[in-house]
Amino acid sequence: MIKEFGCRVLLVTGELSGDLYGYLLVKRIKEQSPYFHFIGIGGPKIRNLGIEMLFSAESLSLVGIPTFSDLKKYWFVYQKLKEFLKQKKVDLVILINFPGFNLRIAKLAKKLGYPVIYYVAPQVWAWNRGRIKILKNSVDRLYVILPFEKDFFRSYGIDTVFLGHPLLDVVKPNLSRDVFFEIYKLNPLLPVVSFFPGSREGEIKKHLPLFIEVFKRLKKKCPEVQGIIVKALGLSNHYLWEEAKKYLIVIENSQYDILKHSTVSLLASGTITLEAAIMETPAIVTYSLPSWVYFLAKKLVKVPYISLPNLILKKEVYPEILQEKEKVEVLTEKVKEYLENESLREEIKKELAEIKKIIGPKGASWRIAEDMLKYIHIIKTF
Repeated sequence: MIKEFGCRVLLVTGELSGDLYGYLLVKRIKEQSPYFHFIGIGGPKIRNLGIEMLFSAESLSLVGIPTFSDLKKYWFVYQKLKEFLKQKKVDLVILINFPGFNLRIAKLAKKLGYPVIYYVAPQVWAWNRGRIKILKNSVDRLYVILPFEKDFFRSYGIDTVFLGHPLLDVVKPNLSRDVFFEIYKLNPLLPVVSFFPGSREGEIKKHLPLFIEVFKRLKKKCPEVQGIIVKALGLSNHYLWEEAKKYLIVIENSQYDILKHSTVSLLASGTITLEAAIMETPAIVTYSLPSWVYFLAKKLVKVPYISLPNLILKKEVYPEILQEKEKVEVLTEKVKEYLENESLREEIKKELAEIKKIIGPKGASWRIAEDMLKYIHIIKTF
């Protein structure tokens, strides 16, 4: 445990998952060395730690192609951070995920002479490998959370550390099956389908109407099915949520209990796919993109799957339904297949059990914080 030195850190994260990883990291660092002071951009979890905030992460959340208004907002925040860094108010910079913005901050910080630590690597192994050069030239130490990333980034000469995945410490249910079904007034003898439309406003607009329609069709084919749709933390009260309440139970957060006690889940691709896999929940993965974006992505993306469990296991355990014709019907039929085939669900659970062995063991946030403290102590000494 390193307690003999203090440090002022600029911390920048953007997405909801990055906010979680940042929260766990900062919490562990402060527990091991309380003399650290963090300033920067974070979401609701990071703000709960009492960190000095320059901007909220929610204001920078984006899905798809940025509008002119988005670009103006990003430019404004970038300029403010540039002024802040020029004033030498911090000793180093820690960037978490959020590559479209954070790689620019990495270049800026390195140019101004700051040590730069990057946590949760950009998925350049999938696409946009031009970013590797920025990581190599602007990042002093890269912490990755997927096992195959370590060798990939080291092959480009980047100082890379893998110490496990932090989700293993947080993905766990709080409610027993009996309590869960009682609280949400569900029948424990009937199947439950849960829907996870995403954590960003843009994803909600694309996926909520799709998921509502899937459930409506599913209900006609399987009248006994019960439906839950999850509203991620920080999302606004969009009118679509009121529409969803006509057909499904809308629950804010509590995703781990819902995943644990669902018969099957329909997931918008993202961190939730790995959370579901850790819970060994049978699921189907989808994502909605404009046709031209999907066509471009097929040309640019260098990996065969979009969901993390499939990438980690190197096979399609979770079906990925993206741009198929009659998408609503295809999704409905796939969910129905899972509901009706218990042996299929059990086989998927066995496959998913391997995930925890590959990305574990537990305690990654502690190990990463400890390693980061040792590294910071070394670079501050020189």
